[in-house]
Amino acid sequence: MIKFALPIPQICQRFGKKCFIPKDCINSNQTLKPLTERIINANQKLSPNIGIKLGKHNSIIVQLQRAEKHNALSFAMMDQLIWLAKQIQTWREVRAVILKGEGESFCSGIDLADLNHPKNLSKVAWQLVKPTLSTYQQVCLVWRELSVPVIAVLHGHCIGAGLQLVLACDIRFATPNCQFAIMESKWGLVPDMGLTQSAIGLAPDVLKTLAISARTFDAKTALQYNFVSTITETPMESAEHLVAEIAQRSPDAVLASKRIINRMYRQSSTTLYHEKLWQIKLLLGKNQKLALKKAKDPTVQFLPRQFD
Repeated sequence: MIKFALPIPQICQRFGKKCFIPKDCINSNQTLKPLTERIINANQKLSPNIGIKLGKHNSIIVQLQRAEKHNALSFAMMDQLIWLAKQIQTWREVRAVILKGEGESFCSGIDLADLNHPKNLSKVAWQLVKPTLSTYQQVCLVWRELSVPVIAVLHGHCIGAGLQLVLACDIRFATPNCQFAIMESKWGLVPDMGLTQSAIGLAPDVLKTLAISARTFDAKTALQYNFVSTITETPMESAEHLVAEIAQRSPDAVLASKRIINRMYRQSSTTLYHEKLWQIKLLLGKNQKLALKKAKDPTVQFLPRQFD
């Protein structure tokens, strides 16, 4: 017979505890603000990098809005996305989230201007050495932990940080012309945004090949490798159709399905520590700096491997 760590009544009591509701979601008379008002307030904090709106069937449509940068994730955007996911977690009437990008691409990766700016070096270092999840891991995995399905609508480029972000989503619809890449090794780095947790369902040999080569692959290959769920000319319509189906089911049953299936693929949290550890090693090494030079000049040669 299976024994639980806690008696069933206590387990149910814990599951049934009230969630924390942010003060800016509550009126002065202690009633919850209408969802439309909460969305307006959120947009004031997210603009201009991110925009949200109420979709059909109480879905939330989240749009990355740095089209001029192909929606490259700046440090400010990452903080805003984490904040937004935590807000949505408290909006219990929401049935699903649709994540999309404005302009020609879904997301071209992390904003290298932010990453390489001298003023951000101390921030990057702290994120890698602190004992909890880094911002780079949290911005992806926070969507995996959200209590509603998160559907990614992909087009154009979905590269590096963009790909790691969508791998943490539950379902991914992509256009036929969408391009993908795990780009970090091109810059002498390792994927460190929760890939060890979000890419569990992918074949290890495929994942290794793509991670070490940084090669770009198309939507057809992404579908073959299980990076995307479906290829369609109209990914937004497909996402909205799925939301309509979700809306016909109990929100608690939908949550339970997401939770238990995620549990099937959950890795030990020590893998996230190793993402950070290896990134620190690479950043302190000499070959990472050479990789940046090689990206501009193919004749640059690497030094012999420094680590074991």
